Amino acid sequence: MGTDGALTPQETSDAVTGAGWRLVLGAAVAGVPVGSLAEAAGVAARAVAAAGADADGHLRLDLRPDRVLLYVRSAATATVTRRDLDVVARISAAVDGIEPGARPLDLLEIAIDALDIAAVRPFWQAILGYVDEPGAGGPLAALVDPAGRGPAVWFQQMDAPRPQRNRIHVDVSVPHDEATARVKAALAAGGTLRSDAEAPAFWVLADPEGNEACVSTWQGRD
Repeated sequence: MGTDGALTPQETSDAVTGAGWRLVLGAAVAGVPVGSLAEAAGVAARAVAAAGADADGHLRLDLRPDRVLLYVRSAATATVTRRDLDVVARISAAVDGIEPGARPLDLLEIAIDALDIAAVRPFWQAILGYVDEPGAGGPLAALVDPAGRGPAVWFQQMDAPRPQRNRIHVDVSVPHDEATARVKAALAAGGTLRSDAEAPAFWVLADPEGNEACVSTWQGRD
């Protein structure tokens, strides 16, 4: 496999977990706790410098006064590649304080059940002002916020209408080693488990009125 070759989720997770990163929603994600926005800017500058020429096409940053979140994956393919692993290694060597405890590393998606995805997708693209997910285009691909602020929207193919349940739900993608705790917390907060048949890929839960949400990980998807 070449430098730009895509990796399996298991290969990616095995490669980055020991360095404090986690695979979440198709990206290598890490957190760095900081004490100020000025400190966050310094962490970001070191990360960008370490990524070098690969920064624009492989690195995304979220700076806050208490943390910096780092996201690495190929913008061209919407996957983690061997080149991305090299970017992760360079950033890890240049940035102190990367740790799994610098939460949250969760990423949110909105899923819309549809009988005819090609018919409903343009409406959501227009009303949200979203664009095709870079590197994963096509009439059935997810939609993303071009400013990188809102959650992605994806479409789940249905075989028949489901009038007795919500047809829009949220998918909360979490680090694989946090999923069980997140499910237990939701159940303790009054939720019910609708299905764990696909776990650890996802658990389907519902609030006390039956509105559903999924806790998802990369596992179980190879």
